[in-house]
Amino acid sequence: MALTIASTPPRTAPRLERVLRGTGDALLWVAASVGALCIVLAVLTSVLGFRVMLFSSGSMEPTIATGSAALVAPVDAPDVEVGDVVTVDRAAGELPVTHRVVEVAPAGSADARLLTLRGDANAVNDPAPYEVTEVGRVVFSVPGVAPVLAGLGDPKVLAPLGAVAAAFVIWGLWPRSKKDRP
Repeated sequence: MALTIASTPPRTAPRLERVLRGTGDALLWVAASVGALCIVLAVLTSVLGFRVMLFSSGSMEPTIATGSAALVAPVDAPDVEVGDVVTVDRAAGELPVTHRVVEVAPAGSADARLLTLRGDANAVNDPAPYEVTEVGRVVFSVPGVAPVLAGLGDPKVLAPLGAVAAAFVIWGLWPRSKKDRP
């Protein structure tokens, strides 16, 4: 009669398991933080009327660098002051312009103003004043993120990101063994 000894597969080192679990937990926290930031931005833009502006020119440098993104809050024209950095809409089909207010003058109605704007990097004012009843005032800007934000709108980028996010959610909710539970 032959004696057989059952062998158990080698167990991964406990330290490696802790490192992998800690790394996974850290990645989940990062993903959750990014998700929370997206929710805050969605609420600001859809409920409170904020907009995110992407800067592709250097007309506001050095204040706002090319490639920056800015959060812009809606402001009534009578509340605009010289020195504010504002976004005004232009004619249909043209992109809005974001420049500094150098002059505020009354316009046709009590709610309207004529704003003379100039980019910080420009030597002269914009060609004509803008008649506005509401503008967007720049709250803050973040340099270098515009290309990333613009890229996120591409379906070729968005689809894989959605798949990765779904994988994180599934992995985070997957039942763990009893030894892994706190």
